Amino acid sequence: MNINPFIVPFDQLPDTLPVFPLPGAIVIPGSELPLNIFEPRYLNMVSDALGSHRMIGMVQPDPNAKGDGLCHTGSAGRITQYRETDDGRIEMVLSGVCRFDLGEELPTTRGYRLVIPQWSRFSNDYTDHEDTLSSAHDLLIETLKVYLQSKNLDVDWAMLERLSTMRLLSSMCMALPLSEADKQLLLETVHPAERLNTFIAILNSELASPGSVTRH
Repeated sequence: MNINPFIVPFDQLPDTLPVFPLPGAIVIPGSELPLNIFEPRYLNMVSDALGSHRMIGMVQPDPNAKGDGLCHTGSAGRITQYRETDDGRIEMVLSGVCRFDLGEELPTTRGYRLVIPQWSRFSNDYTDHEDTLSSAHDLLIETLKVYLQSKNLDVDWAMLERLSTMRLLSSMCMALPLSEADKQLLLETVHPAERLNTFIAILNSELASPGSVTRH
């Protein structure tokens, strides 16, 4: 990942992190996630983040856990765009920084949830992996073309083909209508090369399932 000068070094990532549980929403490091914030507790969360490190953790709820349990791994993003609306909402963009495992959850009086993030397993999120992925760029493009045609999804191919392999992979992992379980699996893969292979396998599995339409 290319680190911009506004993102803190890995060894200075925050000791506590507000988390935003949202099904189907992940923010992979190096990619951007637009969000529309309107609940009072999450307006508090954004306000507090803007007053400190500007970082929020996106975590999917765990469908297998009782109550309000969360998946063990999430990803932190930095607020890089922010706009207040006349009807009391906040429209913002989170830029993915680094994944984390959930540590202890801390009490808070502001309504949102606060955790101690465990960053150590994902130090390679600060590394540029493009050289290790570029050889698979054509395979990724061809797999995406077949998948998107089968789903009748229109995209700007000229724009997609200009993206680096890493940026294309991350963007598609987030944007495609994959299951929450598949998105979590992709988020948790430690190395990008493993994520690429897993992503292609997921698409091919969907293409092979009954009801899929594959065009050659």
